[in-house]
Amino acid sequence: MRMTAGAVVIGGGPAGLMAAEELARAGHAVTVIEAKPSLGRKLLMAGKSGLNLTKEEEAAAFLAAYAEAAPWLAPMIAAFGPAEVRDWAEGLGQETFAGSTARVFPVAMKASPLLRAWIARLTDLGVTFRTRWRWTGWEGDALAFETPEGRQLLHSAVTVLALGGASWARLGSDGAWAALLAARGIPLAPFAPANAGVAVAWSPHMAAVYGQPLKGVAFRAGAWTSRGEAVISARGLEGSGIYAVSRGLREGHPLVIDLMPDLAEAEVARRLSRPRGRASLSNHLRKALKLAPAAHALLNECARPLPADPPALAARIKALAVPNATLRPIDEAISTAGGLPRAALDDDLMLVQMPGVFCAGEMLDWEAPTGGYLLTACLATGRHAGQGAARRLALAKAGAAG
Repeated sequence: MRMTAGAVVIGGGPAGLMAAEELARAGHAVTVIEAKPSLGRKLLMAGKSGLNLTKEEEAAAFLAAYAEAAPWLAPMIAAFGPAEVRDWAEGLGQETFAGSTARVFPVAMKASPLLRAWIARLTDLGVTFRTRWRWTGWEGDALAFETPEGRQLLHSAVTVLALGGASWARLGSDGAWAALLAARGIPLAPFAPANAGVAVAWSPHMAAVYGQPLKGVAFRAGAWTSRGEAVISARGLEGSGIYAVSRGLREGHPLVIDLMPDLAEAEVARRLSRPRGRASLSNHLRKALKLAPAAHALLNECARPLPADPPALAARIKALAVPNATLRPIDEAISTAGGLPRAALDDDLMLVQMPGVFCAGEMLDWEAPTGGYLLTACLATGRHAGQGAARRLALAKAGAAG
């Protein structure tokens, strides 16, 4: 069946819904198409751990989290950054608060009330939703979809692609769109895991600390450092502290942990040099350094046999290398690097080689740590692409009227 729509947004996550909102507010008919049975599945999954919307942070520090993509994203985040994200959420009836780490959450601490309110707003704006429609590319100048009713072809004046990265395929972000764009000659950066856990083949003695957190430590992998926390699991290490250095691991650097980041190495050595009498080395470490059981187990795992010399032991404690640490598979990563590079898109996030096709969200080649940066950039790029698509439609209508 062949149909016609004014604007089509493919992808029902935050970037796609934000693009749809901008188009609808500009007075255009919008159809949002989602391959899964419902919208915002990855957003709902994120909400299970509190839905970190954004982070209250000075603008330059916030932007620095996007590393080399910062100059590209800067105007979009300047227009829709942390303050605007809070205003937007509260406009949907979701009161927000900033925690002790400046991360911003809805008071409800989950995504479902916000998503329901957002879909209701979009419905009131006249947005149409199609679920269980999987985009399969183009047939001539029409968008092609596999649907429960069979193959459908849809002609649109503008299209916004907001199809996500290549992690959590079961939630809809499977990266299958990359092959469709590559077939059209669109350049792409390879996908890679970002904000991923670390796989470590522990010895059996580590089982005693599975599920325990590593607190008050510092992680490092190459140029990437973090004072966040992690949890020791049977498969390795998980948590925001590890996610923040996963890029360094991906680039081939070893994982190094400072078990006492608030003490200089010389001070650690001085404390270890205190007479220990008949106390075991384990008890001496606990008393002299107040080393937590999880950190102590990790030290034994990665540095045994422990050196008896206090300066040598202090050096291990301050720079504990975790052998054979590798990133978990890409589908388990919270987000991905790679996708559409800056050169493939114009300033409105329209594909240079495909006029009228705009892209947003994790499809774009940027990455950032967890902590509110991911969702903020998805919303900001979705808004920007939606505005660009709306301008193109307005110009086309003006040209037709003239």
